Amino acid sequence: MEHLLEEKLEKLGIQINEIQRKQFDDFYQLLVEWNKVMNLTGITEYGEVVEKHFVDSLSLVEVLDLENVNHVIDVGTGAGFPGIPLKIAFPHLRITLLDSLNKRIKFLDTVIKELGLKDIHTIHGRAEDYARQAEYREKYDLCVSRAVANLATLSEYCLPYIRVGGIFISYKSGDIDKEIYESGKAVRILGGELEDIYRFQLPGTDIGRSFVKINKIKSTGKKFPRKAGLPSKEPLK
Repeated sequence: MEHLLEEKLEKLGIQINEIQRKQFDDFYQLLVEWNKVMNLTGITEYGEVVEKHFVDSLSLVEVLDLENVNHVIDVGTGAGFPGIPLKIAFPHLRITLLDSLNKRIKFLDTVIKELGLKDIHTIHGRAEDYARQAEYREKYDLCVSRAVANLATLSEYCLPYIRVGGIFISYKSGDIDKEIYESGKAVRILGGELEDIYRFQLPGTDIGRSFVKINKIKSTGKKFPRKAGLPSKEPLK
């Protein structure tokens, strides 16, 4: 059990040191502790958290060389996935965690402090609102999201944060062909271009996952994102 995390990460070509290992362990303990009083995750058994949260978050390395990435925003981060595991495994990343629920932000602030993480901060609010602020708009090399929303909606949340030349990667599961097809127009309108869909199984499991990789090829028009609530109620089609 003790070496489960290292074994799984080695399959991804990721090696961690003692400090990083302890950070993952401490993150797990905090997740379980806080989960008793608020709903952070339905998964609390250690092996499952390792597979379905930690390894899943870090499987991004299968499609992207993170050594060439600096500024990252995790939109709809929830309990800190994939942002916190990415920060622990790749300390050079400068990460912004965005979530609309203040209770989750308090949890994430505690995790950041307890784990001694640097160059990572949280913002509380809606993606549509922060994306209009000059401080955040088109400032990131990479936007990641494991949030549960259709790709057209997620693209409107995420693409405005990414600089031209940057990348948006959406973590998806199951059959996403229809969703990809229906998001095509939204992606183009928002300045993106679908590069590829990577389908794989989490190491050592039969859990199917997909990464949708979208390149930012031109600036997002000023009228996007539309006001809070609209991207989810009326996805661009």
